Amino acid sequence: MARCRRAHSLTAPASTHPPLAERLRPRLLSEVIGQQQLLGEGMALRIAFESGQPHSCILWGPPGTGKTTIARLMADAFDAQFITISAVLGGVKEIREAVLQAQEALDALAPRRTIVFVDEVHRFNKSQQDAFLPHVESGLFTFIGATTENPSFELNSALLSRATVYVLQPLSADDLEQIITRAQAIRVLPAIEKVATEHLIAYADGDARRLLNTLETLAVAATQEKRAEITMDWLLKVLGERMRRYDKGGEQFYDTISALHKSVRGSDPDAALYWFVRMLDGGAEPRYLARRLIRMASEDIGLADPRALRLALDAADVYERLGSPEGELALAECVIYLAVAPKSNAVYTAFNAAKAYVKQDGTRPVPMHLRNAPTKLMKELDYGKGYRYAHDEEGAFAAGERYLPDGMAQPGFYRPVERGLEIRIAEKLRQLRALDLQQPKK
Repeated sequence: MARCRRAHSLTAPASTHPPLAERLRPRLLSEVIGQQQLLGEGMALRIAFESGQPHSCILWGPPGTGKTTIARLMADAFDAQFITISAVLGGVKEIREAVLQAQEALDALAPRRTIVFVDEVHRFNKSQQDAFLPHVESGLFTFIGATTENPSFELNSALLSRATVYVLQPLSADDLEQIITRAQAIRVLPAIEKVATEHLIAYADGDARRLLNTLETLAVAATQEKRAEITMDWLLKVLGERMRRYDKGGEQFYDTISALHKSVRGSDPDAALYWFVRMLDGGAEPRYLARRLIRMASEDIGLADPRALRLALDAADVYERLGSPEGELALAECVIYLAVAPKSNAVYTAFNAAKAYVKQDGTRPVPMHLRNAPTKLMKELDYGKGYRYAHDEEGAFAAGERYLPDGMAQPGFYRPVERGLEIRIAEKLRQLRALDLQQPKK
């Protein structure tokens, strides 16, 4: 069947073809593009396929990463009946029908397993989950859920505990290029100019479905115009505003995120907001921007204003709940807050200094007074002997106590700046060090 499909010509009437996504859908596990962290040799999901024993699981990942394809392949691998339920359109009635079909398949003269695939499983309400759970527990069918949302937020603990969660990643540029090559191999597309290929991959943003839908649009237009090559100019003409203004993996993308980061670091809220909106307008994934804002909060603000990190995390969470465009406002609020917050890279510098020190230093033993002593033998060997419990000391501080390995000088990794909350942190550390000097450890 697959060989026949590949023989179809670009000039055949479009109506005779199934959608491109279906024509290129993998029929074997070896044909799956991407997700090698799960499907590669010796990886978790590959082992599950090869075990011969299906198990309930949740496939969590962005759109167009192969969740439905993997579920179908699992049904094929185990010769199982495959039943699909949409959590958006289906309800308890559809679950009951699936239960009946699973029971009939099990009671047939030639018994078959059943895999029930629930698309957008994060939309399952409590009554649907309660109706589903007993049959998952009994093993009547194997449950596979697909979700773009964090399942720990959306599914009850009972259902979640009976399903292994597999995290799918956006497809890489190389993965997406393979899809384009496969489409050309079945003569759906003419030749594509290199820069046009790069822009198609950037536009897809790790989403195979988006890429396939775009390729189908291009194929129809190219056929109508009898084009021998898809050029960048023609691509922009056909897709217009749908195309990115820069390549996600290219220099302009990284220049723009660099401008955003440096504007935040430089405490210019207008510039920071400008570059943020430029990236959104260019098609940047808001989740990527949210991750970068979290990084900025740690790297450039740190303990000068610890609220910045919390606000960045909250903004990312709000975006997950609202999506675009509503959730983008929370990210914009975060951009402005980070830009006007007091700046400190003391945590960032201290962390890097500690990493460099440990990398070049030997493995120093833990001092005896700091060691844990859960057994009688350890206590007899003086583990924990002489340790001073800080809460029992004046001011909850054991003045003069040492917590570094024996013989190691105070490295001074963390040096708070005189800005924001770190002003008070620096004062507190000076007070504590003064107490240490008054009562040095013997």
